Amino acid sequence: MQPHESARGPHVLRQINARAVLRAVREHSPARVADLMQATGLSRPAVTRAVAELREAGLVVDVDETAQVSMGRPAQWIRFRAEVGHVVGVDIGSHKVIVMVADLAGKVVAAQQVTIGEGATGAGLLQSVRETIAEGLAKAGLVGDDVWAVVVGTPGIVEEDAGEVSLAPGIPGLAHLPVVDELRAITSSPVLIENDINLAVLGERWCGAAVGSDSLVFVHWGVRIGAGIIIDGKPYRGAHGAAGEIGFADVFSGLEAPDPTRRVGATSGMSEQGPFERMVGTQAIAELADAADALAARNGNSPAPPAPPASPEGSVAVSARPAPDAVTAVFAAATEGDPAALAVVDRIAARFARGLAAMLLVLDPGEVIIGGGLSRAGETLLAAIERHLRPRILTSPRLVLSDLGGDAVALGAVRRGLDHVEARLLAHPDA
Repeated sequence: MQPHESARGPHVLRQINARAVLRAVREHSPARVADLMQATGLSRPAVTRAVAELREAGLVVDVDETAQVSMGRPAQWIRFRAEVGHVVGVDIGSHKVIVMVADLAGKVVAAQQVTIGEGATGAGLLQSVRETIAEGLAKAGLVGDDVWAVVVGTPGIVEEDAGEVSLAPGIPGLAHLPVVDELRAITSSPVLIENDINLAVLGERWCGAAVGSDSLVFVHWGVRIGAGIIIDGKPYRGAHGAAGEIGFADVFSGLEAPDPTRRVGATSGMSEQGPFERMVGTQAIAELADAADALAARNGNSPAPPAPPASPEGSVAVSARPAPDAVTAVFAAATEGDPAALAVVDRIAARFARGLAAMLLVLDPGEVIIGGGLSRAGETLLAAIERHLRPRILTSPRLVLSDLGGDAVALGAVRRGLDHVEARLLAHPDA
């Protein structure tokens, strides 16, 4: 089938060239035409034409030609106007909201975070999001008209076209709320919504542990577990936006019998944990630590700080947070060589490797980044995972911990916003 006429012709080539020059001047501003030629591989006429289009769109400006070349005319210097617009990245979690405001070069000029109390509903959370965005803009000295895009990251399965979340784990009442419509009151510019872990993997690829990687899996590991996937340099979301929901994988058949009459998330809105999350999430670690403490007490040893008791039948309500001190204490003791703590870490790492291996055998990524709360466990946990993972897979992806920590989602939202602005401007320079 022949491509549509709009996908061919000189205007498409000009857009491609303009995008390449825009990225180059954004990264190397201020820059000479010769610098942009070298960075893009384009000819002088192509660069000059692209600069003219970007200048007309208000994205670049000429600066004083004070630098002289050794012979001939002064060099022409071009500066990217990063300050001309801003994007807002938002990370919505069940217990916090993070907002980052960045200029068009990706420099974060203001950040704001609020903690959400237990029992917050979707409507109340949206109100907190609106207030936190307003506070972030005020901190940066900006108003809604200065914002060129807002990108919101949220847990769950996201329907981008509808601008809402179809299934929301751990946030009662968020599913099917018109998130995008609610936030359009802040700015007339586009508001986009995306799964939070899909944004986290963009953040890590942009400025984290896997800069520039075209084959990447990011695994968020905390109370909940999910994965963001990049294939051939592009995010992979799946046919229904549910790619990477590995927390609901059942890789422990025989250890826990599933209910054949119940479909995951059908009635609970995914508020219950999935099989994999129940076996390796932070609550499971706390329960293993609690069991180890009980054994130590029976043997007359001094137990570590107690973990909270398990919920009935091992089912954990996501809104109930495991005591972070108990989980932290396990890894701290393991780092110091405590045998009981090392046994807990080894057991949880073996479980985690079992689920991770299934994903890696299908995707064969070049790199795997572990983020979320468990990434703070450090090399002790990473080494144990690697030891259990290698016999289960055929290739050897690079396995690393997140560089961005709790900022990964918000930074990924900023990156997504910058990409959207760039594509929109170059497709419609007068937009």
